Amino acid sequence: MLIDYQKANIYQKDGILVLKDVDFHVDEGEFIYIIGRVGAGKSTLLKTLYFELDVDEAENAFVLNHDLRKLKRKYIPALRRQIGIIFQDFQLLGDRTVYDNLKFVLKATGWKDKSEIDERIADVLEDVEMQDYADRFPYELSGGEQQRIAIARAILNKPKIIIADEPTGNLDPETAANILQILRQVTQTGTAVVMTTHNIPLLTQYPGIVYRCADQRLEEITNDYNKIALYQEESNSDEVRTVEYTAREDLSM
Repeated sequence: MLIDYQKANIYQKDGILVLKDVDFHVDEGEFIYIIGRVGAGKSTLLKTLYFELDVDEAENAFVLNHDLRKLKRKYIPALRRQIGIIFQDFQLLGDRTVYDNLKFVLKATGWKDKSEIDERIADVLEDVEMQDYADRFPYELSGGEQQRIAIARAILNKPKIIIADEPTGNLDPETAANILQILRQVTQTGTAVVMTTHNIPLLTQYPGIVYRCADQRLEEITNDYNKIALYQEESNSDEVRTVEYTAREDLSM
């Protein structure tokens, strides 16, 4: 198990409790959505997974076999190298080419051999179908292209977990669907993906395990969501579709 939270309390940096008694589990190759209203605790939960926030109150709080309640700060850099992070705003270095953005990450995580660096960058750019863009700067790319580069950056070190915070939030539906396809392909290698989203239709198009943040609780709602989504697909009336789509939004938020 890559992540194992049992009865964990999740706090913001200012000490405000946002989620309590959290049970959350992630295994290899799983694709997990976390949905909920803005401010419900989704991003705060993610920050605990990549060690930006501590977890002190829990029966279990393990990430990559390390107990967060006892984790020493000196181990965090090594653990973060096993995690890929994708942000909604991409966070690419604007003064560097795509190649140099990726090279920066590899050098920072201990890669030294130039031929190995070049080969790895070529591999990940091919994975996200951006092999012809190595010499472009981020400002020369569309939002979808920048997000593809952000995914390439996240998979550089062949992480065990990818954490994606609203990775399709600023993208049009077609581009968002393409990004989801890439992330789903990543899970076929055994890497788990944990993704927050407000893009509810994607959950029907690309099913996964669904958790909802609401009222300081994190609840798995996969079965309930899938039942509603199935009813949506079977409905032929546009009027019924509208009603059911609203119901799905209510469930997710």
